[in-house]
Amino acid sequence: MGLALSYTCAEMLEDKIRSRQAKVAVIGLGYVGLPTAYEKAKKGYEVIGLDISEEKVNLVNTGITYISDIEPVSFADAVTSKKLSASTDFSMLEHADVAVICVPTPVDEHKQPDLSYIKSAADQIDRYGHEGMLVILESTTYPGTTDEYLRSRLAEKGFIMGENFFLAYSPERVDPGNKSFGISNTPKIVGGTTPVCTSLAAAFIGENAHPVSSLEVAEMAKVFENTFRYINIALVNETAQFCSKSGIDIWEVVDASGSKPYGFMPFYPGPGVGGHCIPVDPYYLTYKAQEVMQSTKMIELAGEINDGMVTYIYQRLSEALNEESKAVKGSTIAVLGAAYKPDIGDLRESPVLPLLSKLQDNGARLSIIDPYVESFVLDGEIITSYPYSDEMIQEADLVLLATNHSIFDYERIAGVAKVIFDTRNAFKNVSSMKARYYKL
Repeated sequence: MGLALSYTCAEMLEDKIRSRQAKVAVIGLGYVGLPTAYEKAKKGYEVIGLDISEEKVNLVNTGITYISDIEPVSFADAVTSKKLSASTDFSMLEHADVAVICVPTPVDEHKQPDLSYIKSAADQIDRYGHEGMLVILESTTYPGTTDEYLRSRLAEKGFIMGENFFLAYSPERVDPGNKSFGISNTPKIVGGTTPVCTSLAAAFIGENAHPVSSLEVAEMAKVFENTFRYINIALVNETAQFCSKSGIDIWEVVDASGSKPYGFMPFYPGPGVGGHCIPVDPYYLTYKAQEVMQSTKMIELAGEINDGMVTYIYQRLSEALNEESKAVKGSTIAVLGAAYKPDIGDLRESPVLPLLSKLQDNGARLSIIDPYVESFVLDGEIITSYPYSDEMIQEADLVLLATNHSIFDYERIAGVAKVIFDTRNAFKNVSSMKARYYKL
């Protein structure tokens, strides 16, 4: 009887998934959740997004996207066609066949994992989860989280994983602003509590699914792939400091090394590490390693180097001003870019912000120019971004290129600025540099 029931639950859910009849709930409508909900709606599923933010829910229900990577007209069509809606009422989970958890997993001021959002989502699943349901956690976290916060609680309710309830972990892979790879064409790791759970989650994810043997492998793969980047960024940041003292162009060094067709992957220096994953994920691994008495020296050292880039750039910038017989205090600095990466307005963990804070604390007069950012909060103060003007660049004692947005006219800026400090090698193709030019 039990085996017949388990087969029927799995078979019925698989049929619903294959026929796009499964009702989907996405918990969390941020940079990952909203694109996920939208993509599933485009594939024909009926999707409801669940979030505690009434503002986000209202925007979705009026057909307005607040994520720049989502095409506005198509998004509005998905809402108009009733394929996509949103709500703050988590009891809607009772009607969902598949629930996808896409909530934030930040670190606190001590770089300790903050799993409060996962805990809250788990509370809702615990309350409204039902037989025959598939739950997929996508939020980045350390190995063991899905088992601890979801599987154990669901088991207490009498659900049997792989028989009458299905649980998997499939870490998000969202790169804001990437024009080549998005949710629809990026390979997606998936590991289930049981092989049946993995199979059902892979069917839901589609042809991009990359199944692995367990929840823990999937969880570990996510933190490892971003720790890999974090450590290599630290290596190139440290090397950049050595090259600067040695009179060597680090940018040319990296490009030259990149000519090797095997065994090398280029990483570039900058003011630090930003975004929702790379500055955060390594510390989830460090936290988990402490439980098994394993040291993570390389991650900790990488953190020191990457976090230290703010101070290093501040010192270099101070030296550039000294060459002009000026101090940071009282100098007017035009800052090009505040976002953590080019051509988006994402400020999450942007390394530019602590650099701006340090400059402001030391008396610099800042003018921020970022066409993707209207305003932001810095040390409790609302900072407004100015539109670009030649006058602002001309009047600045120094122009700090912090984010290399492609919309900036670097040739023009090079022709009107007095002094430029470039943290991104953005002026590499400028044919005529009239400004005194410094770069990382």
